[in-house]
Amino acid sequence: MKAAVLVFPGSNCDRDLAVALRGAGFDVEMVWHKETALPKVDVVGVPGGFSYGDYLRCGAIAAQSPIATALKAHAEAGGYVMGVCNGCQILAETGLLPGALLRNAGLKYICKTVPLVVETADSAFTSGYAQGDTIDIPIAHHDGNYTADADTLAMLKAEDRIAFTYGDNPNGSDADIAGILSANRRVLGMMPHPERRAEAVHGGTDGAAMFTGLADALVSA
Repeated sequence: MKAAVLVFPGSNCDRDLAVALRGAGFDVEMVWHKETALPKVDVVGVPGGFSYGDYLRCGAIAAQSPIATALKAHAEAGGYVMGVCNGCQILAETGLLPGALLRNAGLKYICKTVPLVVETADSAFTSGYAQGDTIDIPIAHHDGNYTADADTLAMLKAEDRIAFTYGDNPNGSDADIAGILSANRRVLGMMPHPERRAEAVHGGTDGAAMFTGLADALVSA
């Protein structure tokens, strides 16, 4: 199994994401934002951080970077994509996921571990959990308030595309949404950081099943 992790100026969770993927058995290649093509991979990870200094809107410039065209082509061809925090913002800005990530309702940066509820186990990313499981995953963001119109929220719910919800909704996200899936269920965007709970040394391993579940799903496919 092969994975690529994109690296933008300002990325600061790229190596963390790569370590978590390698721990699940992936051969990982780091891909710089100025590249125009991806290596042949099964999964592309879009990491957290502050791509391009979060100028304009979080993820807006990264969505126009040279590698973004290849990222969209990979997703549109049925490839798997996992966007975490800033990566989730980038996926929204590229249009690969619906909705937008706005400033936190309290207008403050939030960095803490929060409870998440697994809303669906019907995806490669969430297959390592059971629907209804509660897991503890860190967040670290200033613009994590997921916002979408009523029709989009209804669609996400009807199509079982809400991957995770917050147990305590720290940022004001509509419908408590912490992570969503694309229509083909192969693109996941989430604001919390599962790569920061993938090893016991992190203080917990609740995020590890996301990476091992993804690996198992690819092997079985």
